[in-house]
Amino acid sequence: MSGGALTVLALAVAAAAFVQGTSGLGFALIVAPVAGLLDPGLLPGFVLTAMIPLNLYVAWRERHSLDLRGAGWITAARLAATPAGLALLWVIPEGDLGAVVGASTVLAALVSLFVPAFTPGRGAYLGAGVLTGLTETATGVGGPPLALVYQHRPPGELRATVAVCFLAGEIASLALLFATGRGHPADVGRAALLLPALAAGAWLSRLAHRRVDAKRMRGFVLVFALVSGVVLMAGA
Repeated sequence: MSGGALTVLALAVAAAAFVQGTSGLGFALIVAPVAGLLDPGLLPGFVLTAMIPLNLYVAWRERHSLDLRGAGWITAARLAATPAGLALLWVIPEGDLGAVVGASTVLAALVSLFVPAFTPGRGAYLGAGVLTGLTETATGVGGPPLALVYQHRPPGELRATVAVCFLAGEIASLALLFATGRGHPADVGRAALLLPALAAGAWLSRLAHRRVDAKRMRGFVLVFALVSGVVLMAGA
């Protein structure tokens, strides 16, 4: 990867870490389309690897707001669906992965924009876990189903619970990817190289997460996801 491409990726990682640290979602919606445009080989391993330290930090920072019951149901369903997400990777050629990420990003953003308010229950938790297991393992983008479940809950609860669910799922997905030969050590190296950019975004989110209007931030993320998803599909 050229120096210019690495700089673009670092800026995307920093911005995404700030957005997710502030609003509770958005990292993969921002980074996955950018990574797909720069190098489809970065998907999904690099995105999954880069999110682990961010979600560790957010989960610890917001630990007092965690919805333990919801996180348990979501994680159980997420882990059960992980092998099916891996199967999608075997079916989808690498050259077409960018188009799949773009389409899934646009669809998820549209659903997130128009879904009505509701109170989540066990069925919603299980459904979100299954969808996240499929999409995050295959493409690195798994946040929208969780955002749909928690978008009308207090911001701290959304941030804490989504971070914990992501963390468990990312570790499981990466373990399965490496066990089946679909994981690449270079993804870990790139994620480590961009750790300062991620740390900068996370640190800024610490200063802003109680001050920034989470609804406006969420709107920005979804609009960005729509635009970047369309661009990614067009490029593919």
